Amino acid sequence: MHANQSRGRPRWRLVAVAGAAGMLAAAAITVAMPAAFADTLLTDNFEDGNSSGWSTSGGSWAVATDGSRVYRQSGQSSDARTLTGTTSWSDYAVQARVKPTGFNGANRHVGVIARAQSSSRYYALVVTSTGGVQLVKRDGSAPVALASGSGAVPVNTWATLRLEATGSTLRGYVNGSLSVQATDSVLSAGRVGLAASYASASFDDVEVATVTGTPPTGGPTGGPTLPPTGPPLDPGAPPIGFAGVFALGQNGTTGGAGGPTVTVSTAADFLTAISQPGPLNIRVQGMIALPGPMHDVMSDKTIVGVGASSGITGGGLNIGLPVSDATSPPANAIHNVIVRNLNFRNTVDDAINVQMFSHHIWIDHNDLSAGYDGLIDVKRGASYVTVSWNHTHHHTKNMLLGHDDSNAAQDTGYLKVTYHHNWFDRTPQRNPRVRFGDPVHVFNNYFVYNTDVGVACQMNSGCVVEGNYFEDVEVPWSISYSGTRGRLVARNNVLAGTSEPGDSGGSVTEPSSYYSYTVADPNSIRATVMAGSGTGKLPF
Repeated sequence: MHANQSRGRPRWRLVAVAGAAGMLAAAAITVAMPAAFADTLLTDNFEDGNSSGWSTSGGSWAVATDGSRVYRQSGQSSDARTLTGTTSWSDYAVQARVKPTGFNGANRHVGVIARAQSSSRYYALVVTSTGGVQLVKRDGSAPVALASGSGAVPVNTWATLRLEATGSTLRGYVNGSLSVQATDSVLSAGRVGLAASYASASFDDVEVATVTGTPPTGGPTGGPTLPPTGPPLDPGAPPIGFAGVFALGQNGTTGGAGGPTVTVSTAADFLTAISQPGPLNIRVQGMIALPGPMHDVMSDKTIVGVGASSGITGGGLNIGLPVSDATSPPANAIHNVIVRNLNFRNTVDDAINVQMFSHHIWIDHNDLSAGYDGLIDVKRGASYVTVSWNHTHHHTKNMLLGHDDSNAAQDTGYLKVTYHHNWFDRTPQRNPRVRFGDPVHVFNNYFVYNTDVGVACQMNSGCVVEGNYFEDVEVPWSISYSGTRGRLVARNNVLAGTSEPGDSGGSVTEPSSYYSYTVADPNSIRATVMAGSGTGKLPF
């Protein structure tokens, strides 16, 4: 299939897991997905233009076609619900973006549904017409509030709602922050759904996934004082690729080298640490729940997770100055930042965003999944970046390089990025999606079951794609994915279960003119990357 054709096909996916018999018989793509953080049971972003597999009760439900596709409930005169999935699902989380657009009086609500046995028996996390958040139970009659909390969502404002049901415990998150919690054992399993009780609303990006482990239970706590200084970090070998190049006055990427080391375990301490001036090494202990959406990281920082299970949920990291129309690097551009060995989960915007001429950024050995927008985006003149040994999964919009077709004035000559030894694990698109960057170096990565495209090189960008292992990838690379064609050199790649490599052509500046590197035998890359990527592989 041609790359442009593949973009129009349904995004709705139902993922088979053990014991989930009797799933929807709609036109879905069913694949076996290995558990990493959790098993995805269902995703639907409604980009296929229909609501196949959803059954409605009350209201006027339809997929909107007057802009970005969303599932819309347009009336306010009924208690409207829509359900999908199977009644055998038990311990899982259901998440969706929700925008209430109107309420017909008091005691009305909009939200997400879990463990639905029918349209009148379920749990729900809802935002209310009076500006609150509730966990409700419905058991054959009117909804009963199990818990109430703060986290109001104004009308015509998008918010991400997440309802987790594990055993008898129910937890409700709004934009990544825990808002309500309750226990109830009446409903042990059931379908998922969306609710708009005498209200109108839009819904998008529905995801259902099994829950593993104990989720974080709080937001920012503590004061502004950093924890005591700890022993220095051993940075190990320097980065390979553009982050190791001497350019823009910076000789490679050293992060917090020469500065003190602190260990943080609360949102308040973490946010204080990343905003400090000067070199600092920040050790992240445990999963820290940040308020959404994004939090600025200052220059000369190393941020590393302790062990294999530390990281960030809710909010993301912004490495860059505020957006402006500048067309050259300002003197105070953010630079020299290392992000390593962290898990990123359930971010309400990007997990990591690098922008506005930030340079010498090294993003290494992280595990990223289940975000809202990009997992690792590099844009607006950022450059000299290395993205290495990361495991990305359970996410659609993976990595963007260059945010917009009209941004040539700001991006041309920049966006120099190296991607190596990453595991693009069933991430349908943006692996990466490239505009204007030249050269962009993609080598020794493992791509598996990317159902849209692997490397998309557009808008006169120049990509070198070499020594990679592509397994069951729809279109491994393309220069005609969307918009003006780019330039791409592909060499020494393995195509396993892939009949059409995609289109390439044009000349690209060789990465070796900037730095030295060694390309490993691509036949070994699948095993190498699966064993070495992600968290828990470094001595932090």
